[in-house]
Amino acid sequence: MSKKDITSDIENEQLDNMENETVEAEEQEVIEEQTTEEKLKDELEQEKNKFLRLFAEFENYKRRTSKERLELFSTASEDVMKTLLPVLDDFERALAHIEEDKEAEELRKGVLLIYQKLVKTLEQKGLAVIVIEKGDDFNADVHEAITQIPAPTDNLKGKIIDVVEKGYTLGEKIIRFPKVVIGQ
Repeated sequence: MSKKDITSDIENEQLDNMENETVEAEEQEVIEEQTTEEKLKDELEQEKNKFLRLFAEFENYKRRTSKERLELFSTASEDVMKTLLPVLDDFERALAHIEEDKEAEELRKGVLLIYQKLVKTLEQKGLAVIVIEKGDDFNADVHEAITQIPAPTDNLKGKIIDVVEKGYTLGEKIIRFPKVVIGQ
């Protein structure tokens, strides 16, 4: 082998090495570009998911607060109603007492008029009487049993025998449970 052949072989090897290095560098750049592109896609996807979660949380917050606001408005007068219920009971007792006195007919009419106006005003604000009849089934979710007495007949066992105090609802919420006597 001549010196030229050896030099030419070395040059060819060097050229091959340079071409290989260039190809490897280009491949590395492509890999880095893909990696960078993939990283950007992943970051974009993460940010998109983060945004969607935040948006969903905000929608839930809005829905929850508007529901709470509606509940607050519907039951805002609950405390006032609870304090007026004894007054309503007193009116009913007064009417029952005046009913027995025949000489106080004009007084009965006046008290009845005021009572009806109070009841009508409270009903407009959402107050409703829980209607209970003697002989209805006792339901612990709706009624408050204050005592049990022996049932006068077998068909009144476990049923309401007497209503001691009326119950009331404000909207859908029970603000005072009716107090009842049940048969044993």
